[in-house]
Amino acid sequence: MGRGKIEIKRIENSTNRQVTYSKRRGGIMKKAKEITVLCDAQVSLVIFSSTGKMSEYCSPSTELVKILDRYHKNAGVQKLWDAKHEHLSNELERIKKENDSMQIKLRHLKGEDINSLQPKELIPIEEALENGLACVRSRQMQYLKRLKKNERSLEEDNRRLSYILQHQQQLAMDVNVREMDHGYHQREREYHPQMPFAFRVQPIQPNLHQNK
Repeated sequence: MGRGKIEIKRIENSTNRQVTYSKRRGGIMKKAKEITVLCDAQVSLVIFSSTGKMSEYCSPSTELVKILDRYHKNAGVQKLWDAKHEHLSNELERIKKENDSMQIKLRHLKGEDINSLQPKELIPIEEALENGLACVRSRQMQYLKRLKKNERSLEEDNRRLSYILQHQQQLAMDVNVREMDHGYHQREREYHPQMPFAFRVQPIQPNLHQNK
């Protein structure tokens, strides 16, 4: 009994899909090698998996670049690398022209190579210099305003710190005065209980009064 016909459609199971890819890739590579040997054909094969991994085979008697070159000649299409090279060449040329133009403008702004310029060509240079000067002055003004603002902030901080310092010094003086006053009254209270009682002064010779 023969094998049933397999329906050709995408395999949904990723594991089965990878196994099938590995088997079929090996089979295609084997066929490419066989036709190269059996038929003296020039074969080039490039395969990319769904994960981006590349597999390739090229007949030993040739190279992939040569195969592609023959393909382009027979198909009548432009070489891919020639088109890319032409695009890069055009881009480099454009950048070079822009750079040369910018270098010329820069020299003109510096006052160099302007003798050959016409009055109309000097006007945009003058406008550019005036605009640049205005931008520089504006930037300087912003810088000065920021310096003045910082200066005012520092002055306010200095006044605030001076006030705090004076307040703390006044508090310390008040505390010292209170402590001294408290100590004086304390010593005064301790001194009064120790004062001796007053004694009556008696005459040294009491008989003199009696004789009179």
